[in-house]
Amino acid sequence: MSMNSVGRSTKSDQVAPSGSGDCSLLPAEPLLFEIGSTEHSGVDLPDIEVDDKRLGNFRRQTPLELPGLSEPENMRHYVRLSRLNYSIDAGLYPLGSCTMKHNPRLNEKMARLPGFADVHPLQPVSTVQGALGVISELAHWLMTLTNTSAVAMSPKAGAHGEMCGMMAIKAAHAASGQGHRNIVLVPESAHGTNPATAAFLGYKVVPIPAKSDGTVDVSAVEEALSADVAAIMLTNPNTCGLFEPDVKKIADAVHKAGGYFYCDGANFNAIMGVIRPGDLGIDAMHINLHKTFSTPHGGGGPGAGPVVLSDALAPFAPVPFVQKSNEGFVVEEHGDGNSSFGRLCAFHGQMGMFTRALTYMLSHGGDGLTQAAKDAVLNANYLKARLQEEFSMPYGDQPCMHETLSDDSFLEGTGVTTLDFAKAMIDEGYHPMTMYFPLVVHGAMLIEPTESESLYALDAFAQTMLDLAKSAKAGDVERFVNAPTKAPLRRLDETGAARNPVLKWSK
Repeated sequence: MSMNSVGRSTKSDQVAPSGSGDCSLLPAEPLLFEIGSTEHSGVDLPDIEVDDKRLGNFRRQTPLELPGLSEPENMRHYVRLSRLNYSIDAGLYPLGSCTMKHNPRLNEKMARLPGFADVHPLQPVSTVQGALGVISELAHWLMTLTNTSAVAMSPKAGAHGEMCGMMAIKAAHAASGQGHRNIVLVPESAHGTNPATAAFLGYKVVPIPAKSDGTVDVSAVEEALSADVAAIMLTNPNTCGLFEPDVKKIADAVHKAGGYFYCDGANFNAIMGVIRPGDLGIDAMHINLHKTFSTPHGGGGPGAGPVVLSDALAPFAPVPFVQKSNEGFVVEEHGDGNSSFGRLCAFHGQMGMFTRALTYMLSHGGDGLTQAAKDAVLNANYLKARLQEEFSMPYGDQPCMHETLSDDSFLEGTGVTTLDFAKAMIDEGYHPMTMYFPLVVHGAMLIEPTESESLYALDAFAQTMLDLAKSAKAGDVERFVNAPTKAPLRRLDETGAARNPVLKWSK
């Protein structure tokens, strides 16, 4: 796609839009096994005679057949692969519900400081006071932003955090003689990991339908409440990109029935600094540090999903946790009064994510975090307004939060599916948006620009999406059903690849 087609003049129409991750000019990269030879090694090593008595029956009987490459060959292979990878550094990442925001390089610089990057969980506490100080400071600000009483820092990601919060709820019910409560209410607009977490912990999951406007039906919640309900797991803002206006009424109803309110806080980036979830009545909520406080998913390792807890659940927080004493920071391994539900994982969490998140917080300040949330919502609503002329939006008559949602009805009769549309986006230099999720919308296309994107980047993306929509409606089916045609690899059978993966290379 040329620069001219996104409304900006240029001397060459061969240049991809600014912010594009276009890799259409790059060839596919062969496997290391296809580049290197098994007959030699990249380095010279002396032959070694190994005594059979040392390895016993474990001595290898067949050649290993690893490819031998020189250092330049090896380096070039991985550099070429990196150029084929779409990243937030290459272009706008429109994945809804995934918050692929830019990770400031200052965060990386801090996370790579030797005292953080080289820290080991088994070091003496006296040697890691700085790292523990970071964890304590970050915990303080997470509780401040959410108006909660405690926070468990050890969960490694969102789903892990969900399990942590629900285990605290289960422990609280058991401690109060309410262990018989075996039902968890889960709205249809919740993240898919919510019902999975509840089922994993042995709960019966009861779905709560959404109203026609995409939000949770309070009356349906009230009808489902009983003496057997342990909790509700509600995502807010929900997966339709909407804030739940009746969240306080829902919390009050659940509490009145003796249950707890678990809030999925994966979308906290849309409300941080604007609303404190504790004021809404939540009892537990995980926060994806790798989403809200920079660093795209993974971040070079595990994510981080701290869980904030209300007064009622604070005593049941897992160990270990950091405490401040007269001698400095200490790691509490046993909990207060044996009420903790125990240890969630071996160690305390992901130090790299903690450091990045605190750096992000301190760089922005309280007003900056609030502005980031507002900008994320502004960007999403701007895209919604731009795309509405060609796309069908089931909840288009109301403002969205940090992401905008379309269904596939605008493609009806064109012969183009949601998947076809997404594949065509690859030819235009963009990673596809989230498809077929949330499940409450048929052929869903969920787009989240985050606050990181400029007006120019948003306009370039919007123009591309509008051009594709118009092309589909004009009958240019070939542009979609054969896409991607410019990528190094053509369309794959994702279902077949997932069900029958080829894990071993053979000649």
